[in-house]
Amino acid sequence: MDIALIGYGKMGKVIEQIAISRGHQIVAKCNSQSPIEDLDFRKADIAIEFTTPDLAVKHIECCINNNIPIVIGTTAWNDQLPYVKEYVSKHNGALLHASNFSIGVNIFFDINRRLAKLMEPHSSYDASINETHHLQKLDAPSGTAVTLADDMLVENNNFSSWIHQKNEAPTVDKGQIDLTSYRAQDVPGTHVVQYNSEIDSIELKHTAHNRTGFALGSIIAAEWLIGKRGVYTMRDLIK
Repeated sequence: MDIALIGYGKMGKVIEQIAISRGHQIVAKCNSQSPIEDLDFRKADIAIEFTTPDLAVKHIECCINNNIPIVIGTTAWNDQLPYVKEYVSKHNGALLHASNFSIGVNIFFDINRRLAKLMEPHSSYDASINETHHLQKLDAPSGTAVTLADDMLVENNNFSSWIHQKNEAPTVDKGQIDLTSYRAQDVPGTHVVQYNSEIDSIELKHTAHNRTGFALGSIIAAEWLIGKRGVYTMRDLIK
């Protein structure tokens, strides 16, 4: 594939290394010094985007307008997902979005959904999520933590909502999931789901050791998206 990288920070550089190792080419790069308006999309088969929430939809529109499929790893823009789905459909485009592209995390998502369903008959358990990331991460809670919490609400009717707070667990009522974000030096990403009762605790944990899993997953997603039309997530790819 000939890939356009939209966002060329730490993640973009890792994506570049892995893409080249898999036989692909990086034919265009976009960053704050080289905006997307300057990209020559005629060279690209697909775009991979890791930037900021305020730019994500603009980048999606630009790629779709140029008939370029886009894999988008930016999070915290999903309030605009209905508009984006309609835009992609209207222009017969292709987009794959995910809160996390790591294959391991997407397996973790599946286990989390299954556990939430299994826990539904056992209402004595309270649930919590905590996530820890590097100091440069802009959004809190992480997109991954939001996916975990939202999936738990879908699968377990004992839970009605989630409450988020930074640095210390929020006060919650029965039926609410407490979601806590921490930021620390050089932490790629750690997510913990807990169910606690007076009798025992159950814990699911995923720890990323580096950015490689996220970058590799985005490239695998790009390889999968080529030739398709519509809006997809990593769940479609995993299936």
